[in-house]
Amino acid sequence: MRRPPAFADAEVEAVFDAYPPGLRADLLALRRLIFEAAAETAAVGPLVESLKWRQPAYRSTKPNVGTTVRIDAVKGELQYAMFVHCRTTLVSRFRETYPALFTFAGNRAVLFTRGEALPRDELKHCIAMALTYRSR
Repeated sequence: MRRPPAFADAEVEAVFDAYPPGLRADLLALRRLIFEAAAETAAVGPLVESLKWRQPAYRSTKPNVGTTVRIDAVKGELQYAMFVHCRTTLVSRFRETYPALFTFAGNRAVLFTRGEALPRDELKHCIAMALTYRSR
């Protein structure tokens, strides 16, 4: 497992610092997977980490490659999610590819339960699909 880059944006770091410790650890693990998926997907290139709607957001620095991936807590401290733009077909693709593996929220998010292990390879595949969405 690669170490994710240090926070380049103090506001993003502050959002992570504000999460309760257990939830923060889960979201940091998801952040790490996003950077790993980007590094392993040649078309993506470097990522920009910023805030969109006060949620940590990740997108390629290359223009017109993919869509932004956001992460945040949902339903208090029990769940967290990876969000994609609701007007993409990404969540339906995730559903078709991994129908029994993930829990989905409409056409915009993949949900995770705090403290449960993430299916790393499958989730990195979904992240790579999002980060390269426009390049297909």
